[in-house]
Amino acid sequence: MGLGLRSVEGVVTGVGLSHLFGGAYEGRRVLVTGHTGFKGSWLTQWLRMLGAEVTGYALEPATDPALWDLLALEGTTDSVIADVRDGARLAAVMTGARPEIVFHLAAQPLVRLSYDEPHLTYETNVMGTVNVLEAVRATPGVRAVVNVTSDKCYENREIDHAYREDEPMGGYDPYSSSKGCAELVASAYRRSYFGASEGPRLASVRAGNVIGGGDWALDRIVPDCVRALAAGEPIVVRNPGAVRPWQHVLEPLSGYLWLGARLLGGEEGFDAAWNFGPTPEGHLNVRQVVESIIAAWGSGSWQGPPAGTLQPHEAHFLKLDSTRAIETLGWRPAWESAETLARTARWYRDWYSGEGDASALTRADIAAYVEAARAAGALWVTDGEQS
Repeated sequence: MGLGLRSVEGVVTGVGLSHLFGGAYEGRRVLVTGHTGFKGSWLTQWLRMLGAEVTGYALEPATDPALWDLLALEGTTDSVIADVRDGARLAAVMTGARPEIVFHLAAQPLVRLSYDEPHLTYETNVMGTVNVLEAVRATPGVRAVVNVTSDKCYENREIDHAYREDEPMGGYDPYSSSKGCAELVASAYRRSYFGASEGPRLASVRAGNVIGGGDWALDRIVPDCVRALAAGEPIVVRNPGAVRPWQHVLEPLSGYLWLGARLLGGEEGFDAAWNFGPTPEGHLNVRQVVESIIAAWGSGSWQGPPAGTLQPHEAHFLKLDSTRAIETLGWRPAWESAETLARTARWYRDWYSGEGDASALTRADIAAYVEAARAAGALWVTDGEQS
């Protein structure tokens, strides 16, 4: 049976979405750290459309414009502006919110900033994770935790190889290293405190380079493209040959939500580490991404950095193997890279031109993604549907 979404108005109200993910989120109390960020804003929007009662805990949005502000979710969520490094405040908020599931996204998310601010990066990404898990331990009723790290948590050997969940953690730069450390923290807490019959279940998730409308972070290629295109300037590309696993932000979020639903169900074997990456064709170099964005935008050009510009080390090859999620969870990517890049460019183009507001554009993408995932046979769509 379809979603019952007959128009954009239907999408905006979220009619027919609550059955997704086995209906696990309708009326469920959920806490999202990092809800004001790009990825957290998309997740919060989707959770609200699923009928969840969301408490968010994060710093003020780091950019202007910011997707969180544009989505105008403040009145529909309990949004707490605070630092994940403040363990006492976090514990108090979590105790008051009484969530049944926690999605931990709060982080210092930028590789280049981590070179300038290593102390901040480790404090936020490592001790912030400790603070979240300690707050969970002190909060009765939490049944599941989804700890979001990064594809950069792996010890990157700079070879054409897709990393699997059982491969070593590592990281050349402070950001990547901090995410490997956060994975080790989650693993220790899982073994030491969680997973017993009466305790919460903890999983860690690793996604590729997520893109989609509403990201204005510095030193990310798609926001860099959009800022330049909107200003009529050439796009400056630092590493055109670098290969990354590119995917629309809704791809890993669907995996996080489906995994969270399975954890809430108390099923065995899901409290582990999971990759949610694109299909092999989604592993593109930066030049391919930039040229696709320019084509979808309809105009523009790009150039390399000025001669003599010093660049900090960034990985050249990075790929993910998502076999475990595909075979065990029944999750699968729904949009190929061409669709992902076209939709991303269209979101920004329509927003900048005034042809669509951020909330309607975001909700429409969610509805379209659900239909694509159904066509792809994703279990999180079909599991809760009635014939």
